[in-house]
Amino acid sequence: MPIQLPDKDSAKPAARRPDPGNRQTQWNVGYWLLALLALISLQNLWQAGSQTEVLPYSAFEQALAEGRVAEVFVRDNTVTGRLKTPDASGKTVIVANRVEPDLAERLSQYEVPYTRVIESTLLRDLLSWIVPAAVFFGLWFFLIRRLAEKQGGLGGFMSIGKSRAKVYVERDTGVTFADVAGVDEAKAELQEIVAFLKDPQGYGRLGARMPKGVLLVGPPGTGKTLLAKAVAGEAGVPFFSISGSEFVEMFVGVGAARVRDLFEQARAKAPAIIFVDELDALGRARGSFPGIGGHDEREQTLNQLLAELDGFDTTGGLVLLAATNRPEILDPALLRAGRFDRQVLVDRPDKMGRTQILRVHARKIRLGAGTDLEQVAALTTGFSGADLANLCNEAALAATRRGGDEVTLADFTQAIERIVAGLEKRNRVLSAHEREVVAYHEMGHALVAMALPGSDAVHKVSIIPRGIGALGYTIQRPTEDRFLMTRRELEHKIMVLLGGRAAESLVFGELSTGAADDLAKVTDIARDMAMRYGMVEELGHVVFEAPRPRFLDVPGMEAPGWRGSPETQQRIDTAVHDIVQQAFDRSRALLEGQREVLERGARELLTRETLDEAALRPLAQAMRGAGMPPAR
Repeated sequence: MPIQLPDKDSAKPAARRPDPGNRQTQWNVGYWLLALLALISLQNLWQAGSQTEVLPYSAFEQALAEGRVAEVFVRDNTVTGRLKTPDASGKTVIVANRVEPDLAERLSQYEVPYTRVIESTLLRDLLSWIVPAAVFFGLWFFLIRRLAEKQGGLGGFMSIGKSRAKVYVERDTGVTFADVAGVDEAKAELQEIVAFLKDPQGYGRLGARMPKGVLLVGPPGTGKTLLAKAVAGEAGVPFFSISGSEFVEMFVGVGAARVRDLFEQARAKAPAIIFVDELDALGRARGSFPGIGGHDEREQTLNQLLAELDGFDTTGGLVLLAATNRPEILDPALLRAGRFDRQVLVDRPDKMGRTQILRVHARKIRLGAGTDLEQVAALTTGFSGADLANLCNEAALAATRRGGDEVTLADFTQAIERIVAGLEKRNRVLSAHEREVVAYHEMGHALVAMALPGSDAVHKVSIIPRGIGALGYTIQRPTEDRFLMTRRELEHKIMVLLGGRAAESLVFGELSTGAADDLAKVTDIARDMAMRYGMVEELGHVVFEAPRPRFLDVPGMEAPGWRGSPETQQRIDTAVHDIVQQAFDRSRALLEGQREVLERGARELLTRETLDEAALRPLAQAMRGAGMPPAR
């Protein structure tokens, strides 16, 4: 390899020479050359313009005839002549557009100036190409933009991996803990999170750390999302809200990218709260359906979420809230401590909770002075917070339809009937015999319920058709919320359900299809007594019900079916049959002993169509003296 030795003056700094291989130097030289050529061209054009005069063709021929032209240059469209001597303006060259010789000869005799005009089609040619291309690209751009907006982008595919989380602060949600009622325990758990965000030093003085994640679990409509909004309103910190289904897209890797982007945004604005609604859409147990596919887009998104939950530090004030109504299908890795440290149950409210919820929603309507919300709460056992909000709205609509100035208890009762039983079908015409059968059927339910001790009070009986298939209905008002039931209470419940069928059998000597729904409920209760609750002495204290599907135990495995012996199954069927038959016989015997009360109540129901609690009170007093038929 040749080595160049430095000369004796190498110690001095050498002058910078232009490198012929330097791209910047070459570009600079090129610029100078282009500028020089442009200058020469402009000079030639200026000189040509200053020495050339454009004439009509008739004037050009006149100059030829006068002998002022030294030479002529003929081109396709023009004729150029060089003058022998410059004209008065100093021009030495004249130019004219060519005209055909025959036409020029004919025009010359008229002694008028004439010339040829060459029309330019450049604009027309450009428009013929530009307009169709512009229309095509405009439509293409519009369709691409619409597609990008549907995919969550902000005008292009480059934003497809961005998070769709909406940022809420206190002024945006407008919800505080004062707007949440009926879930005091869940509210207390989240109030502690808010206090930790407001005063991290005070809560961490003993070494405690804020929970990383809080999972809100409960049935639909119980207020999980409302609680999350209340946390944002109370804490006054940025609140990132997104649904679990918005992470998963048709493009592989988009969900994981959105998870990363969401947590990056939250870290930049910490302290902050991330709320993921419908977590089961994102956090389903991995490998639950191996036949469909293994490592798919959903699992990649879940893996990224697990990694982010392990990575963020709670000392920075970042809290993850999530809500689901299907916790049994969530991945076990998502539920372990260190990711979701707390699981808060948001269940359906009890009577006191329903009363509190009704008071919250009653602020938005004009409530009557004598309306007792505790009575409304007693009629709405099993209602969730969303159901109660809908009930208040329906009651206000009912009061508006009747032209009232305020909402009364009757409006709430009508709204409950509309929600539970359906819309009244007064235009559904029944025959006289059908109305009579329905009247005895509903009165059988009511009288059996009045006679049995411990049964819920009968609030209303009606033979006005409602909903899709209900030809009549009987509403009972629970005196209190029940969480445990004995065998005797379950048997009484079956007797009430079979009271209508027993009345039909007693009065008409035949059965109708009107008790189909009652029979389905009765069968379920009796089968649960035999298979789940161990209430049949002959079967013992054993549960025979098939295990429910549990994806967390063995992912992808279906629930095993019935594993008992055929003899055991036959004994269960016999026990279920005996429970139902004994309840039917006792209901029929009870009504047979009070046949006069049954007839009187049915006739009154046929006349008035609807009997409220006040109208049912004389019948209830008569039934309380009825002797209970003994069980076999």
